[in-house]
Amino acid sequence: MLLPCVALAFTTALPTGRAILDQMHARYAGKWFKTLTFEQATTITDASGGQSVTTWYEAVRAPGRLRIDIADPAAGNGMLYTADSAYVVRKGSVIRALNNGNPFLPFVVGVYTQPVEQTLAELAPWHFDLSRVRLDEVDNHPVYVVGATDASDVTSPQFWVDTARLVVVRMIVRLSPAASTPPFDIRLEHYVPVGKSWLATHIAMSTGGVVRQTEDYSNYEVDRALAPDLFDVTHWSSAPHWHTTAPPRKPD
Repeated sequence: MLLPCVALAFTTALPTGRAILDQMHARYAGKWFKTLTFEQATTITDASGGQSVTTWYEAVRAPGRLRIDIADPAAGNGMLYTADSAYVVRKGSVIRALNNGNPFLPFVVGVYTQPVEQTLAELAPWHFDLSRVRLDEVDNHPVYVVGATDASDVTSPQFWVDTARLVVVRMIVRLSPAASTPPFDIRLEHYVPVGKSWLATHIAMSTGGVVRQTEDYSNYEVDRALAPDLFDVTHWSSAPHWHTTAPPRKPD
């Protein structure tokens, strides 16, 4: 007796979002940069289409500190971010403190340099559904999409991870967890190797289909010594600043 042919579809189960974060951590633990400094050309487009370009000077310290000096650091204007807080500084003094942090930090440095449980806690306010995962492509490279299972879903909080390098190449997220404004679609592009780590050197942030802010990095350096007070808002203007302090000479 002949049995009818039956087409069998073999599928491989996708990892959960938690498993993907585990992979990211395991790949680079002990290898990722501990500090990062760079200059950033920031182009902001206003509602009328006008653009302004300003140089920002940024410093990152693992696992979760980001200092931004807007224009000349000597002016004392900028922001200090942690994974759960933000401080706005004008002329060296804090003028506002916010109880939400920066969604970039867990992906740029935190997931690679701290326990995954801590990263999960930092991501919780941004409402990524780690149980929802699908495959997609960016520039012909396969990616995991964590937070959405339908390609037409462009509003749910989600992050896209390059399956080969295990770095985030796209995020869709509201920049304030409590905000009712539309989410931002953030592309992290032009990755370059820095030490045994990776750095996206072009960021494009869109909302409503319009690019509102782009960021282009230059003069980036990893693992240089930074003054601890650089990330203390009470010492904003007195801490030695990396931009005006020559980095220590590297051994020949």
